[in-house]
Amino acid sequence: MADTPTFGRYAEIPYDRMTPEQQDAYRSLIETRGRLPGPNKIYVHNPKLAKVMAPLGAYFRTGYSLSEREREIAVNIILAKWGSAYPTNAHERAGKAAGLPADKVEAILAGLPTSFTDTREQIIYEMATCLANARWVPKGIFDRAVAALGHVGITDVITLMGFYTSVAMTLAFYDVPADAPGMAR
Repeated sequence: MADTPTFGRYAEIPYDRMTPEQQDAYRSLIETRGRLPGPNKIYVHNPKLAKVMAPLGAYFRTGYSLSEREREIAVNIILAKWGSAYPTNAHERAGKAAGLPADKVEAILAGLPTSFTDTREQIIYEMATCLANARWVPKGIFDRAVAALGHVGITDVITLMGFYTSVAMTLAFYDVPADAPGMAR
């Protein structure tokens, strides 16, 4: 492993210095992502974990029940909770690129109240805010979530938030700055 950190405090492993298991995990991550962004640079160090995280991360990019706008509402809420620079910077841009108004994305990241006219977006905002702040989910929010999202949508929001909690905590622990490019691959 390289001695000098290349991605925040983390010293990435050059491919030719990876164990065979790490190389296999690296290839698995590349197959699901096409590149090795964010926490995947770190997850490859733990090949068993990387092989689990790759398909879960891929699930949240294609074929699940949320729109990109809905996804970015929940992701930005949980990232604001953990205050990790790298993913928050990336998802502030992603939220705006998905069509969320800049003032709403910025309010979410600042922990300020906002609202959405779209019923699904509003309930995702309410539900994610409630869960991110360790608050009891009132029956009214539960009922509106079931009506708007169904149980598939609800579990997608919850699991997405759990996934991005892991992303945020990993990148915060390794103190990865917002603009960290990492090692060229």
